[in-house]
Amino acid sequence: MKKPEKILMVNFGGIGDEILFLPAISSIKKEFPNSKITLALEPRSKSVKDLTNMIDDVMCVDIKGKHKYFELIKFVAKSFFGGYDMVFSSGGNKLIPILLFLTGIKKRYGFDTGSLSQKLLTKAVKLDQQRYASFMYHELVTPVTKNVTLYPQIDAGEIEKEPNSVLIHPGVSKMSVVKNMVKTWTPEIWAELVQKVLATGKKVYLIGGPDDKDCIEKIVEIIGDAPNFENLYGTTKNIMDLAKLTKRAEVLICSDSAPMHIGVGVGTKTLALFGPTDDKKLIPDNEQFIAIKNNCDCRPCLWDKRQTTCEELHCLKIDLNEVVKHI
Repeated sequence: MKKPEKILMVNFGGIGDEILFLPAISSIKKEFPNSKITLALEPRSKSVKDLTNMIDDVMCVDIKGKHKYFELIKFVAKSFFGGYDMVFSSGGNKLIPILLFLTGIKKRYGFDTGSLSQKLLTKAVKLDQQRYASFMYHELVTPVTKNVTLYPQIDAGEIEKEPNSVLIHPGVSKMSVVKNMVKTWTPEIWAELVQKVLATGKKVYLIGGPDDKDCIEKIVEIIGDAPNFENLYGTTKNIMDLAKLTKRAEVLICSDSAPMHIGVGVGTKTLALFGPTDDKKLIPDNEQFIAIKNNCDCRPCLWDKRQTTCEELHCLKIDLNEVVKHI
């Protein structure tokens, strides 16, 4: 096979999805180290480029905006004239093989979504959505490389761990809140967890993004000027700042959200709260990364069975003392 000079990789989703896609990019980069890799993604996730040196360029495609069809036409045009030798695209939409075919890129790889994908793609890869998402995405590149990268890898530099430090990120994306997808505790429960962690003698750092302002303020109001507690909200200017803070901490406690994937990417012990979502798809089965969950009969339900969460939220009723035991 002629070594490709330019490779296009396509993955639409939030920043967490892009972090989960990094192992596939990593294996391609190891196979073709001199190739230039462009990642096509949604504008809201373009900061993933700051977490790795494997991505040479990003192509923003606003597929959730008002002009999504025009955005897709622009994507096809940019891809057609971009001089790419190879393209890999995630997603199970049956229109993806058509889009890739229209780009004119000779080598096209995507998931098998039926007869159309088998005809229009160079290789249609079996889609297994019941496994850890990084493993699922990585299957896309197996037709061209034997390299295997298991987990996301984020290069946050050499940072020494702070003994007895716990970083707590209670927030989730604003989009999930707007869509009535409740995946986290109330600020009052998070504050109770902070108090229990402080009682063990640990140093607790509280962190959050712009979407978490109200939640952070409520937790700080409840905790007050407690010893060994520090509110770091507003100190991180970008996603790499968060990655460095996460790497410095001995333990990260968070929700099923982008900070969880950052915790995995920098190798920090991560305790992630899982309510209605499926932990088997979103966090590695590894002693270093622990899903905090209530194994009630109705979970997981979000996305597979329903598009919004129920009112009862039994899945979020978890004994906080059990969480503390994992620290």
